[in-house]
Amino acid sequence: MTLPRLRDDIQVLGAYHSPQLEVDVRLNTNEAPEPPPAGFSVAVGKAISAVEWHRYPDRSATELREAVGLLHSCAANQVFCANGSNEVLQTILLAYSGVGRKVLTFEPTYAMHGHIARVVGASVVRGSRGSDFSVVVDEASELIRTHQPAITFLCSPNNPTGTAESEDTIRSVLVEVEEVGGLLVVDEAYGQFASWSALEVVDDHAPLVVTRTFSKTWAMAGARLGYCVGPAPLVQELNQTVLPYHLDSAKQVAGVTALGFVDEMESRVAQIVEQRGRLSVALADMGATVWPSAANFILFRPPSLAGVKPGEDAKALWEALVRRSVLIRDTSSWEHLPGCLRVTVGSVSDNDRFLHAMAECLHELGAPIGQTNPSPTSQANRQSTL
Repeated sequence: MTLPRLRDDIQVLGAYHSPQLEVDVRLNTNEAPEPPPAGFSVAVGKAISAVEWHRYPDRSATELREAVGLLHSCAANQVFCANGSNEVLQTILLAYSGVGRKVLTFEPTYAMHGHIARVVGASVVRGSRGSDFSVVVDEASELIRTHQPAITFLCSPNNPTGTAESEDTIRSVLVEVEEVGGLLVVDEAYGQFASWSALEVVDDHAPLVVTRTFSKTWAMAGARLGYCVGPAPLVQELNQTVLPYHLDSAKQVAGVTALGFVDEMESRVAQIVEQRGRLSVALADMGATVWPSAANFILFRPPSLAGVKPGEDAKALWEALVRRSVLIRDTSSWEHLPGCLRVTVGSVSDNDRFLHAMAECLHELGAPIGQTNPSPTSQANRQSTL
């Protein structure tokens, strides 16, 4: 028996995944720290009991798109919904990139932007970021003019760095993208945790799409539901590209129901932002280099550890945390992020457990506990909590 050969260009990509280990505290995948409110589960159960399972779902997801439009003060025909923001990204890339077209990313950033682009046959141009992990407008402009990408991605807040792009940056890049006839996609999977959103720039006459997900602030990672807001003509073309009946009835019901709990969501966002500041200060006080974050996670580099080989500090700390049943993300081997780790902002109790384990691990591995990080990020994070 001979099986077909996988495309060579896909074979070299590998799969996107993060370690899933059995631990007490899981802070490695940026999930919501708490499940949805109890009232949500009751309401979803009631709504799903009325689903006509023998009928196909509403292909246009009309009620869900209207609810999202109401949330963002936009028209329903400017909203496209799909199975997680990854399918939104895939549909955009299928529609506007592909063989013979280029996609521009700024590294380090969310790996799926480049991964999906390559899967659909596009060429990926990898730009870089500044020392603070923000996009440098002049460099971005040069890349856009030189390569004329069909799609340019900006992730804001950026995963894995937590960096949020300014309104000036978004608008400046959008001007350059429009000049070359391209499309700007701003991935705002963590947008609710930031102080500003590119949704304010969306217009039927601007080549801009903003993607969002229900996985984070809506505590619905298990549902795989996402959407984008963009020009109505573009949304119509996405609906022509996606498979028919791609969004099942249960998912549509869950999304509409979730949008009835906006007050609860905003309260949770506020708590996570508060805890983000607390963790940032505590990590800096332990001697870590901490980058300011506008997301629900924090990127940091632990201090040098006397009992560990040079260059292996982050890996050793990650392993020591796992031994204490605390799992965070080891990003130390990622390009542009040597020696770095990323931790999700969890519940108060999970954050307590993480910080206690961190202190134990740093002591065990020979870190200079109590040495405050001299970098300006420490003071900035401290002030953000006051």
